[in-house]
Amino acid sequence: VLEATLALQRRYWRYWVARYDRSTIFIIQGNIASCLDDLGRRVEALRLKRSVYTGHVSTLGVSHEITIGYGLNLAISLGRAGLRDEAMEFLRDQLLPPAEHSLGADHDVTLLLYHSLAVILADNPDRARDDLCLNQPIHRDVDTHFDPNTGDDLLEAE
Repeated sequence: VLEATLALQRRYWRYWVARYDRSTIFIIQGNIASCLDDLGRRVEALRLKRSVYTGHVSTLGVSHEITIGYGLNLAISLGRAGLRDEAMEFLRDQLLPPAEHSLGADHDVTLLLYHSLAVILADNPDRARDDLCLNQPIHRDVDTHFDPNTGDDLLEAE
């Protein structure tokens, strides 16, 4: 079923390339990358996700919410592929600074970046004590914003 979905996504991609703007093409490429990831074809998925992220950077800029969201997808995939150091560096150095600056520290996407960083730190079997010490305040900050059962933003409810 996933192989058929991938084939269909690729057929759509060839159709849209000739007819639509880059933004639509990036969305379709992102869908194809997700299919590849679901199929366990992580190397191909990562290559395509990197390309989609780079494309968004070149068209929208590093501080745009959509670019940061695609960067988050790439970071999560890097972590799943066992490239934890690269994922942590990418989150810390390339995604979090523009997210905090343009979206704000309390924005949902920024908090998701912090959450992903905390998960990658916690899941790293080679983590050092310093990593765990860094992880604690990240979890505490994210947990004060979201209800763990519903995902609702607690600050908006006030």
